[in-house]
Amino acid sequence: MADLFIKQAKEYQENRPSYPPELIRFIASKTPNHDLAWDVGTGNGQAAVILAGIYKNVVGTDTSEQQLALASKLPNIRYQHTRLNMSLSELERDVVAQDTVDLVTVAQAVHWFDLPTFYSRVKCVLKKPTGVLAVWCYIEPEVNEAVDIVFWKLYRASGPYWAPARKLVDDKYRNIDFPFEPVDGTDNTGPFEFVTEKSMDLDGYLTYIRSWSSYQTAKAKGVELLSEEVIADFERAWQTENGSRKVVRYPVYLRIGKVGN
Repeated sequence: MADLFIKQAKEYQENRPSYPPELIRFIASKTPNHDLAWDVGTGNGQAAVILAGIYKNVVGTDTSEQQLALASKLPNIRYQHTRLNMSLSELERDVVAQDTVDLVTVAQAVHWFDLPTFYSRVKCVLKKPTGVLAVWCYIEPEVNEAVDIVFWKLYRASGPYWAPARKLVDDKYRNIDFPFEPVDGTDNTGPFEFVTEKSMDLDGYLTYIRSWSSYQTAKAKGVELLSEEVIADFERAWQTENGSRKVVRYPVYLRIGKVGN
């Protein structure tokens, strides 16, 4: 999975949306202690940095050294490069010990994971019975009717170049396996909807598209999804409203649960 994002690591950092504070506050409100959080698939540390404002210590792990090299550094964040499907002994040696973690988070990445193995590791390291796992994804951006029409035509054309795991995102994580108990104050594990917004000009918006794994896969096969014709369509649509910058809205969907006894 990490190989899909190596070429566009810097583009990913600069043009992907951040995560809404309301989302992180909601998640943090479900853990009685704020001592240690583990952000899995941390990438450039977007989620880890927000968590570091709430939790005393944060460990961010990723299989991509290129992404970690771009991660924001804070005194209470430790970044760790890991291999895929690390063993429990490796997890305890290099990342976190058993029964020590208040919160495990996965932002826009759990659909890539070997879920049975990952969940077994999560259940080992979370504190019992209060430890919480929170996983979330954001789906396709919304700008305005004119831009969105062009976007959806492009998104449909990109379909053959997405990995099968993308279907879990398109489904808003509704049908992802999630064997955890509802957290206090809820009667299910979600998905719960939030929204994040990012001010972007057209160049930034197109660079976001170029950061897709499907875009890179198509390009490697000699297919340019952002052809001159498609870019011209976006340029015409972008000009239907005044201003070169627009608010791009990304719906976010959260699954959250506790490990229980």
